[in-house]
Amino acid sequence: MERLIIKGGNHLQGEVDCSGAKNAGLPILASTILLEGSAFIGNLPHLQDITTKLELLNSMGSSINFHEDGFIEINSSNILLPEARYELVKTMRASILVMGPLVAKYGKAKISQPGGCDIGSRPIDFHLSGLEQMGAEITSDSKYIYLKAKELKPISFTFPRVSVTGTENLMMAATLIKGETRLKNCAKEPEVLELANYLNSCGAQIQGAGESEIIVNGVESLNATRWNVLFDRIEAGTYLIAGAITNGHVKVNKINPETIDIVSKKLIEMGVKVNIFKNSVEVDATSSDLKAQDIFTEPFPGFPTDMQAQFMTLNTIAQGDCTVEETVFENRFQHVSELRKMGANISLNENKAFVSGVSNLVGATVSASDLRASASLVLAGLVGKNKTHINDIYHIDRGYECIEEKLNKLGAEIIREPVVD
Repeated sequence: MERLIIKGGNHLQGEVDCSGAKNAGLPILASTILLEGSAFIGNLPHLQDITTKLELLNSMGSSINFHEDGFIEINSSNILLPEARYELVKTMRASILVMGPLVAKYGKAKISQPGGCDIGSRPIDFHLSGLEQMGAEITSDSKYIYLKAKELKPISFTFPRVSVTGTENLMMAATLIKGETRLKNCAKEPEVLELANYLNSCGAQIQGAGESEIIVNGVESLNATRWNVLFDRIEAGTYLIAGAITNGHVKVNKINPETIDIVSKKLIEMGVKVNIFKNSVEVDATSSDLKAQDIFTEPFPGFPTDMQAQFMTLNTIAQGDCTVEETVFENRFQHVSELRKMGANISLNENKAFVSGVSNLVGATVSASDLRASASLVLAGLVGKNKTHINDIYHIDRGYECIEEKLNKLGAEIIREPVVD
């Protein structure tokens, strides 16, 4: 076990590069199950979830090789054991993404029930009902889901609620199904479009990704190609807030500004100067008086739930009052109790948090409950008086590559140390 110790009060200055997006890399890695030959995937972040996914593929029979140029070679042409073992994936919800590809390519799968951050109910009924309509026979017990199918068939399927992983799973399954599959009420996230673009580069015929309806015309086979994963929009947003919350001047490079347009607009509304460039975004809060702004989360292109905790922290030291309404996950306010320990003035009523800005936060010993809550506590530590100790940081290591190194490069004072019982 490790923890982060942050000495607050420094104004962050400088430039930082984005890492590859975990939420794009994980479905692309799962999609290699569909391919013939060796795929070369680059710009994958060095994160525990990526490592777990590679271990999962390897355990099923995929060949994994690491190259000096940073690309990872994956050959899943001859999977012998189409099983996502419980001990490998119990902490990672993205394990469910191998389900569609395995059934489509090998006609069977044994999948661990999904894990991940405890941020509320994230049912996989949509995945299962879609695959069942495609012709899969599905049974389950307390730990595993079992699927088998002689041959899948094309369908027209409407998601009862927008689901990123559900969209990705059924889209992947449909790539090898003869005929036309129509998926409606699909997730529009950039990571969904990235997966479709990658599969199309391998020979798939997918239209409409990034829109509400996706049409997949199945092909007989897919051939592996070379691909660099897109950069992480949530990491970019987090570092922009780090600049804003410390009255700093920070430029985040290697990001498509369009993917974080709503984050940039919200920062501008709060009184932060934002400059947009071709592949970077810059915040200048050196003379800003932050003004509290309401937050309402919803699927892309709305305000991302993965940025809710970070913006709530920014609002805790802004002038005025605001409401943060979480509509995507019902258990994503676990950071509130920890922020209160640091002096934040926040009250809760069901899915709404009411924030009244305070003049400053104060360092305290806090614990991270999930990935984005971890980021919000790091941000609070950057501005909190004295020192902040953050425990249970394994959450943050699932989604942020070298977070203390990148922030220290900007002028933060963060150390990582083992926790001694």
